[in-house]
Amino acid sequence: MYYNGHMVRLSNKKSIDFVANLVISFFKFQGYFTHITEVNHPELDSCIYALWHRNQCLIYGFHDRQDVSVLVSHSRDGEIVARGIKHMDFKIVRGSKSRKGAVEATLQMIEDLKQDKRAAIMVDGPKGPEEVVKEGIIKIAKLSGKPIVPVCWHSINKNWITLPTWDKLKMPVLNVNLINLYGKPIYVPEDADDEEIERCRLEVENSLKELDKRIVDEYEKVFWKGLFKRRRK
Repeated sequence: MYYNGHMVRLSNKKSIDFVANLVISFFKFQGYFTHITEVNHPELDSCIYALWHRNQCLIYGFHDRQDVSVLVSHSRDGEIVARGIKHMDFKIVRGSKSRKGAVEATLQMIEDLKQDKRAAIMVDGPKGPEEVVKEGIIKIAKLSGKPIVPVCWHSINKNWITLPTWDKLKMPVLNVNLINLYGKPIYVPEDADDEEIERCRLEVENSLKELDKRIVDEYEKVFWKGLFKRRRK
């Protein structure tokens, strides 16, 4: 966890509780000032949103939050993030580096998806490397039968800031206009072998990178059409 560019070590429960309460208060406050317009959101009852770790705050734009499961690590930073987004009505599924914890998290996500709910996974988390999709989301898509939907976000507002973290976390502060840009759904065959899993993993990775290249132009289209003003009515 960073504060004013310096690492703050969260060494005990009191420090974690203190920072978590700050995050909860910030998320609740910031929700009133974060104006997100969705672009190309697919009409799907159930899917798995794939996003870069730095874009995790784009979940502000998701609707029916109680039906969205968010995978969060069991790290100390993950505990703080989990408390913050749980307060936003999302369901939290805690992942783990241990095999047992990873299996339990995977099974929970699959169970939720089979009930036609949605999920969100930071595909290069929890510690990177940055912009490298890990296999977990592919295996969850294969076993659940649900499509993967890549998504990223963007703003030109100067108070859409970048934090000095490994992933260059992007956060809105006060009044910010953003877009969530969605890619085409990616389906993983239920009989996918290792070679097919790797092909799908690269497809998700390349789709996210392609969205990053397109999103500035897409933002300008939304801006000039005046869609941000319409959302505020």
